[in-house]
Amino acid sequence: MILPASAPESIALCAQSIRDGDLIGLPTETVYGLAANAEDDAAVGRIFTTKGRPAKHPLIVHVSAQDGGRSGATHFASELPPFAQQLMAAFWPGPLTLILPRRSDTASAAAGGQESVGLRCPAHPVAQALLHALREPPEAQAPVWGLAAPSANRFGRVSPTCAAHVYDEFGPDLPVLDGGACTLGIESTIIDCTRGQPVLLRPGSITRAQIEQVCGTRLLSNEELSTHAGRAPRASGTLESHYAPNAQVRLMDARSLQAALDMLTPAMAAKQAGAADAPAIAVYARSALKIRTSQIVLRTMPEQAGQAAQELFATLRALDATGVKLIWVETPPDTLEWEGVRDRLQRAAA
Repeated sequence: MILPASAPESIALCAQSIRDGDLIGLPTETVYGLAANAEDDAAVGRIFTTKGRPAKHPLIVHVSAQDGGRSGATHFASELPPFAQQLMAAFWPGPLTLILPRRSDTASAAAGGQESVGLRCPAHPVAQALLHALREPPEAQAPVWGLAAPSANRFGRVSPTCAAHVYDEFGPDLPVLDGGACTLGIESTIIDCTRGQPVLLRPGSITRAQIEQVCGTRLLSNEELSTHAGRAPRASGTLESHYAPNAQVRLMDARSLQAALDMLTPAMAAKQAGAADAPAIAVYARSALKIRTSQIVLRTMPEQAGQAAQELFATLRALDATGVKLIWVETPPDTLEWEGVRDRLQRAAA
């Protein structure tokens, strides 16, 4: 059921559900999450089962913004390197996940059994209202220090950016706090802080340049991990194939995309399409393309990276809903501000 987040009783109901070991749908500024008490291994196990997610693929733990998220971080992490503290001060609450050494006595299931844990302090006011209610429980109840909350969708599929998407995924039995459409639309930037230097594991709205400016050091990339001491921890959203709609996604530059459309159009025009026929292909592009048949659905990609990120997953879901078998997407620019969108599209097409 979808619950209006503006109603205090909705927060209270979801807080009690979490304390009872149940799951809820939670809005954040990035995407909606499927949330449970991060220290309730049985509840966390239900996240993996509900999503169809491998139990060794770790979840991100979300903590309260009280004292800048520091007390939540120190509850789950055994160490906060200086550069991690700098990143927390600069970007929390916000779309940044830090992979930190995990305290051995907490969140083992959420961490996928690893010795590290991913922590984030979300900026969404609804997420923070729930986290605050859990940290300040009714008398005689223990506080809940964090919520394990991966994206509220079936594993590997398109992430949800509104409450209706979560309802479509899991039906009416799951309580979903409706906090409106997500303002950022793609998942958080993930930085590994376990090996002495910051390492980018997943790009997001916070760019490499912003991370480097705060840390005062170069940000290592996945391509450099093999030459850097230590093994990369597993992290959310870093599998080669992820964020995929039912339709097959293919990335092309504008010239190749127009050439493919020119080759396809005559065959489509020759076909006598009935009124009930679904379109065959969807196109999502920034460039002005010539499309001469109604059998192709066209959506225009925004020129600005932030706006494109905000609507990316909603657009993929909407195009999927038309019944197309193929979604052709113009490859985004090879610039830092587009890195998060490129990453999600490349994994959707893998």
